[in-house]
Amino acid sequence: MGKKEQSTQKANKRVEAVLQLLKKQGRLSMKQEKFCNNGCVERFLRAKGDNVKKAAKSLRACLSWRESVGTENLIADEFSVELTEGVAFVAGHDDESRPVVIFRIRQDYQKFHSQKQFTRLLVFTLEVAIATMPKNVEQFVLLFDASFFRSASAFMNFLLSSLKIVADYYPSRLFKAFVIDPPSLFSYLWKGVRPFVELSTVTMVVSSLDFEDSLEFDDFTSYPRAASLRFDPSSTKSTAKVGSCSSSRFSFTVSPHMDSLKPWYLSLTDTSASKVGPTSPSPLGPALISPINARSLSFASPIARSTPISARKSLFPSTPLPQRPTKVCGAGASNPRTPRPSFLQSPALFFRRESHVSSKTQNSRESFSPFLKFYRRPYDEMIYRSKMRPPLGGLISIVKRRHMSVSQRF
Repeated sequence: MGKKEQSTQKANKRVEAVLQLLKKQGRLSMKQEKFCNNGCVERFLRAKGDNVKKAAKSLRACLSWRESVGTENLIADEFSVELTEGVAFVAGHDDESRPVVIFRIRQDYQKFHSQKQFTRLLVFTLEVAIATMPKNVEQFVLLFDASFFRSASAFMNFLLSSLKIVADYYPSRLFKAFVIDPPSLFSYLWKGVRPFVELSTVTMVVSSLDFEDSLEFDDFTSYPRAASLRFDPSSTKSTAKVGSCSSSRFSFTVSPHMDSLKPWYLSLTDTSASKVGPTSPSPLGPALISPINARSLSFASPIARSTPISARKSLFPSTPLPQRPTKVCGAGASNPRTPRPSFLQSPALFFRRESHVSSKTQNSRESFSPFLKFYRRPYDEMIYRSKMRPPLGGLISIVKRRHMSVSQRF
């Protein structure tokens, strides 16, 4: 008998011991027995270090909690407003077929909703994600969009309550959790609370500003409802030719390539033929156009029109425009030295490990890169509803996405 067979036999014995303890404490209903399958008991054992008594106690608490929340009665009709606004939804599946759940809850959501309503919304979204899992997948990914929060403490309460529910009643289900664009003071609060959070090891804080250069995701073609909101050059019939439209102050240029993401750009270059004032190029560059140069002189006197703008004298002295810094190349160029930090100014700089901080940021960046496309993907209510299985879909008939035609889907 191999080691693998022996380990499977021991695991099966522990699962049977947990089920026997549950039955001794009270009789299980048919739905509870269906919930307490081998995979569920193994996840509770894994979370409790293969301790049979702790796993049975935690599983019993989970069953009573699910009964109090009413997970069997959750339907989509209860969260019609949240589904329309995209407050919490399953964005898709990653390369390992794990569902990716996104939460975009605003700060004022808890003012108009009770904690029980928020818990039901969280449980409903997680149940939808679990229902879409294949047979060999047991975990999901959570993305918390904190850009709608201004208060760090308010978002901290929301995050801790969500992670506690996942840790207590969905053990070994969370693969990774990402907090995106939290408030400025959140990092300081998270450092103090993190040692006491059970799922802190799989929770990472990232910033969307670190991924502004990565614009490779352009998956709008597979979402026609979202792609219809983009710029469509064929739908606009204009008699004017494509080119630049300039005024005395701005230049509005349309790209001849018809870029759907940015078909136009606005610049401060003065390209108009009817300029007022000197037409010679400015030594400060075309971007630094003075408001006096762009001002209309139609009501000015003939003397003011004939006098150059640079030779006019004003009652108040004009503020000179800042000069552009010039780069001096050569061996004789001396760069200013960065002063060393004083211990009285910032004592923490002497005890800070820059390599550790940079490596930690790089690891969180690399971990979040596969899920960036889900964060940037536009929300579509119909696609999310197509992932709900009865009875979670409610009164609306739910048809799987692969069986729906394009005309029915959009």
